[in-house]
Amino acid sequence: MRSWERTLEQLCVHLRETALLESIRSVLQWDERTMMPAAGGEYRAESLTWLAGSIHRRQTDPRLEDWLVELEASPLANDPHGDAGATIREVRREYDRQTRLPQLLVEQLARTTVRGEQAWVEARANDSFAMLLPWLKEIFRLKRQQAEALGYRQSPYDALLEGFEPGASTTEVATVLEQLRSELVPLVRAIQDSGRQAPRGILQRRFPRDAQERFGRFVAAAIGFDFARGRLDVTAHPFCSSLGPHDCRITTRYDEHFFPSAFFGILHEAGHGIYDQGLRPDQYGLAPGSALSLGIHESQSRLWENQVGRGRAFWQHFLPLAAREFPEALNDVSLDDFCFAINAVNPSLIRVEADEATYNLHIVIRFELEQALITGDLTVEDLPAAWNERYRRNLGIQPDSDRDGVLQDIHWSAGLIGYFPTYSLGNLYAAQFFAQVDEDLGGIEPQLARGQFGPLREWLRERIHQVGRCYSADQLVEKVTGGGLSQRCLMSYLHRRLDPLYGLG
Repeated sequence: MRSWERTLEQLCVHLRETALLESIRSVLQWDERTMMPAAGGEYRAESLTWLAGSIHRRQTDPRLEDWLVELEASPLANDPHGDAGATIREVRREYDRQTRLPQLLVEQLARTTVRGEQAWVEARANDSFAMLLPWLKEIFRLKRQQAEALGYRQSPYDALLEGFEPGASTTEVATVLEQLRSELVPLVRAIQDSGRQAPRGILQRRFPRDAQERFGRFVAAAIGFDFARGRLDVTAHPFCSSLGPHDCRITTRYDEHFFPSAFFGILHEAGHGIYDQGLRPDQYGLAPGSALSLGIHESQSRLWENQVGRGRAFWQHFLPLAAREFPEALNDVSLDDFCFAINAVNPSLIRVEADEATYNLHIVIRFELEQALITGDLTVEDLPAAWNERYRRNLGIQPDSDRDGVLQDIHWSAGLIGYFPTYSLGNLYAAQFFAQVDEDLGGIEPQLARGQFGPLREWLRERIHQVGRCYSADQLVEKVTGGGLSQRCLMSYLHRRLDPLYGLG
């Protein structure tokens, strides 16, 4: 065995042991958000802080530099898209990034964001921004320190965005989102001027929680979420967490008088879970067995939630089954009315319940606000007023409470600054992937109408999931679709779905 082959083995052992610690951290985080009693918060923060510090020490182990220098000069690095080459490249990227971060800052961020999440739960329940304010001030102070330590090209936001969407820049994302907004605003205006109203009342009838959970689990399993390797639980803010190669947890929250809340939340998180379950388990902890980026991850959740889950073909199959599960709510509902109701366009306050035409406007608002908070152009104290003003200006509505306004998302209290734009990137990627799979499979809609989700799932698994991080997001989109990131596919898809409903064009 050549020396560099032995070195690669040493590196992979180190990475897999680090992944074990990251799995333990994920278990504790999942438990904190779903099962942990409130009084356990302070000690849980200390546990997670210790783990964050331990993981950071492993990620900055000086041996990594020695191993990387040897491997980067070896034939293993010649193919940057092969398993070994991708692992070497991604370890180098992460090593260089982590070694810029002081150990103390890593631990301070871990402790503060865990307590910040816990404070958010209480603040949202009490509709009190004041309860979260001191935590948010400290979190943004630490995130500014993190950005300065990491370094950046133009904006400190670049450093934070890199942690979620490697290679992306604030300027590039802002350009893409502005192009998208310029086409979405006229579409939303045309829909509002059409005079047509969707029968949204259908979705506000009574849908018993137990039946929602049963039906949600049934549909998640039908599209391919493996409950032998995953589970569904309840939380304050839905999420998906991978605890290991065969342990994926998804969560939702139920509203008995608004069917989309839990159902599309389950579809969304199941999409994330199907991606995690589709990664190569033998490469877990290494680049080929890791999700590529948050934008690509969101493309999978948004594709199953929207392109599939809000489509007429999907409900041709599932509406009769839903009517049997919810007879009082759906036994008199036609397919046309139900599809119009779940695709209704109506500016609303809650991002996770927003329609597809206005959803990205919610993201633009958050993207702009968190940039201003990081650069110091906006203070945390002024955040609620700035939030309300942007909602009034962009969506023509304004929240009556912070609970439905600035307190609706957990992200900032969890320190996830730079995450929000990946939702819009995911929408763009999803539209391009769905257009390509439709072409490759010779028309996907008839299969969906028959409840045949395997061909779509396997296409995604082969071309996206099993590729891991062997390519960058830009390279993967080019490889899979033959073109770069663009708003054209998403806008074309939205017009095809919404124009007939609202009599446009």
